[in-house]
Amino acid sequence: MDLPLLAPLRQTKPQPVVSDIVGTVRRQWRESSLPRRLKPGTRVAVGGGSRGIANFQTIAKATIDSLKEMGYRPFLVAAMGSHGGATAEGQRELLGEYGITEAAMGVELRSDMTTVQLGTNSWGEPVFWDKNAFEADGAVTISRVKPHTDFRGKFESGILKMCVIGWGKRDGAAQHHRWGLRGLRDMMPETMKVILDKTRFLGGLALLENVEEKTAKVQFVDRDELFDVEPKLLDLARELMGRLPFEQLDLLVIGEIGKNYSGAGIDPNVVGRLLVETAPEFESPKITRICALDLSPESHGNGTGCGIADLATERLLKAIDLKPFLMNNLTACFLRRSQLPFTMPNDRECIEKGIETCWQPRQEKLRMAIIPNTLEVSELWVSAPLVEEAKARQYLQVSGELQDLPFDANGNLEQEKLFPHSVRGRRKAHN
Repeated sequence: MDLPLLAPLRQTKPQPVVSDIVGTVRRQWRESSLPRRLKPGTRVAVGGGSRGIANFQTIAKATIDSLKEMGYRPFLVAAMGSHGGATAEGQRELLGEYGITEAAMGVELRSDMTTVQLGTNSWGEPVFWDKNAFEADGAVTISRVKPHTDFRGKFESGILKMCVIGWGKRDGAAQHHRWGLRGLRDMMPETMKVILDKTRFLGGLALLENVEEKTAKVQFVDRDELFDVEPKLLDLARELMGRLPFEQLDLLVIGEIGKNYSGAGIDPNVVGRLLVETAPEFESPKITRICALDLSPESHGNGTGCGIADLATERLLKAIDLKPFLMNNLTACFLRRSQLPFTMPNDRECIEKGIETCWQPRQEKLRMAIIPNTLEVSELWVSAPLVEEAKARQYLQVSGELQDLPFDANGNLEQEKLFPHSVRGRRKAHN
């Protein structure tokens, strides 16, 4: 099959960005409620999770340094539910990949999975919380506030979820996920009320990112303001999040999927496919066929979300490690989106089958796009009909001519040539 020619396209809408990250983080902690809540010399647990956060190492180090300067004794506590295979070693390794290590931070890092039961929530369900955070004199989090990949609610990904699910460890994660959507959307806030009542949780540093995955806002949220402030930050995060610039595609090709790009592997907010049992699907975008070509090495074999794609390559499925894959999905209780897609021997055949089955037999009308992953969507490659549409749109820049896709001798797409600035492109350049 002769594949269509594609051209590079860039989204150019101006984005808010924090220019002085270290200074802003330090100011937020100095002006926070901690000085009136804690005496100097007290031990402060700082929670960090497994989601990819822009400038995470810089923000975490600035947080630790600020707390030390304020007279406290901070230490790090992993807050990532059942991720990392639900093991202390796995969670420590995940944090290490983001540069969050004892050597880099200059403080102790605790990643053991032990919890304490605080009591029961209004549903009559037990509330679990990390033992290290519970025994500290105070506890704070560093959390990215963003739309969740599984549900819509007043609270999605952010401070509240990190406290409930992240510091709930595997016990808390399993407790909420076994209720499905209700356990996340409806029960999480009820559990948080118990945490606020029974622990020394003080507040969290909320981080928002723009469409280019750069830090757009940093704000400390006090425990007493959490229920009022975090929903407003979530609304702002929803406005800032990256999206595909087209409402309808016949075929979307995703270079890599993975947990470092989205908790769901493929972000449903970007591709318009929720695939959660009993939940209605998103209205847009409408994509007939999705191909996924590879699994990121940062996912450590966790192929969660592969079923959001219709077609995948054999190497993607071979990269899946069943232990973390099963642990994550069986704990989350969202099974449909991780059911295995049809597989093809290489990228070219995967794309060809995507074109053959996307319900658009006239190639000159094919609306096709390629993105490196669902986190980095500012740059993409698009077919001729989308090029013409983009030329008439504000904030869309066609940055090159229509051309053939580059494949290697094995029929695999040379993604680094298409997206040299992507995670994959930087990974190859670094190696």
